Amino acid sequence: MFKKTTFSISMLVLGAALLLARPASADSITLNLTNPVQAGAAGATLSFDATVAAPGNNGGTIYLNGDNFTSLASPLTSNDDGFLLGFPLSLDPGESFSGLLFTITLPPSINPGQYLGSFAILGGTNGDAQDELAQVNFTVNALEGTSAVPEPESLVLLATGLAGMMLRMNRWSAIGE
Repeated sequence: MFKKTTFSISMLVLGAALLLARPASADSITLNLTNPVQAGAAGATLSFDATVAAPGNNGGTIYLNGDNFTSLASPLTSNDDGFLLGFPLSLDPGESFSGLLFTITLPPSINPGQYLGSFAILGGTNGDAQDELAQVNFTVNALEGTSAVPEPESLVLLATGLAGMMLRMNRWSAIGE
C-alpha cells in the first residue's frame, strides 16, 4: 500500500508540474522599416529608419548582437553604423527602440532601375548568440536624369567669376574711350 501511495503522489506532482510549466517558446523581436521603398539619384545616400520591439510575452532579455545584409543588389553600398552605434545592445520584454538602422549609397554611375536588398538583426538570449532574430526587405529606386542642386560653394565661385569678368569688361571699355 505504501508503494502505491508514493507512486500516486509522484504522479500527482508530475502532473501538476506539467500543467504549471510555461510552454517553451523562442523569444523574438519585430523589426519594421519606416519607409522600406525609397528613391534617389545617382550619388545619393538614402537613410532607412526602423523600429525594433521585443513582445511583452518574451521570457527574458533579447540581445541584439549583430547584423547582416542578407542580400544587397550590386552596385549599391551599405553602411550599418546606424545599427551598430545607435541601437541598444538588448531589449527587455515590452521594450522598443526607433532610429536610423542603415544607409544605402547609390554610386554616381548607377543605371536607373529598381534594386532590392534584405537586412537582418542577429542575436538571441545571450551576448554571444548569432541567431537571425528578424529580417526586413527594402527597395531602392535609382532615378533617371535628375539634375543636381549646386552646392553653395559653387554658386559663390560662379558669382565671383562673373563679378570679375564684369569689372574687367568695364576696365576695357574705359580704356577704349
